[in-house]
Amino acid sequence: MATLSLALGALSVQADGLGKSFKEDFNTLDESHWYISDGWRNGEYQNCLWNRDRVKIANGKLHLQYAPASNGKLDYECAEISTRQRYGYGLYEARIQTDTGSGLNAAFFTYIGPSQGARWDEIDVEILTKDTGMVEFNTYVNGQPKNGTKVPISPSTDQAYHVYSILWTPHKIRWYINGTLVHQTRGNNLPVEPQKIFASHWGTETLVEWMGQFNDLRHPAIMKIDWIAYTRLSDRCQFEESVMCKLRGGD
Repeated sequence: MATLSLALGALSVQADGLGKSFKEDFNTLDESHWYISDGWRNGEYQNCLWNRDRVKIANGKLHLQYAPASNGKLDYECAEISTRQRYGYGLYEARIQTDTGSGLNAAFFTYIGPSQGARWDEIDVEILTKDTGMVEFNTYVNGQPKNGTKVPISPSTDQAYHVYSILWTPHKIRWYINGTLVHQTRGNNLPVEPQKIFASHWGTETLVEWMGQFNDLRHPAIMKIDWIAYTRLSDRCQFEESVMCKLRGGD
């Protein structure tokens, strides 16, 4: 694959010391590798507090719960994990099944920003579970949304697990669902900052136009993650489901 070969020569654009290739199967949650958000929220738009008790391992899957709260502060609790290390150009992948619920967002993404001493760069896979037949892809470049689109998905995200893959190279980003290319963007207006890997499940009562009218929940809504993986551009395919196997084969 010509694009991948060219990207291998551009790895020096990003600094050394970034995270190496890995595949996390979530038989346990290694907190030396993963940070669990707890006791705060991203902003007033978010109607839940991150709570580490809503991050659970069950039957070899990571469960990120959005649920009625017991904290006495907000009515709901939500869940998020992120890598402690930053990662650069490469392939980011996760196998995910969502629940349903208007006003909720089940997201797999990369992010870095001012709180980490960097500009705001981000690459997103977002499932707004008001419509589990659609997936949204987007980037932020120095804090500005760019390159966004919506893609239909079948079966719906609450009915089956799907593998979401992001191939990030210096001059192109490609998004895949179950190994099929569904969106891409290229050029100079792309994220460049090394980023942390996130998975989060949260809700809102104010971002109605985007995420839908929030509906009260009486039981937890669960985002289930079978695995998360990252493969450096210079590394071999790590496992059969990885898009990197297909790319190495000459996609």
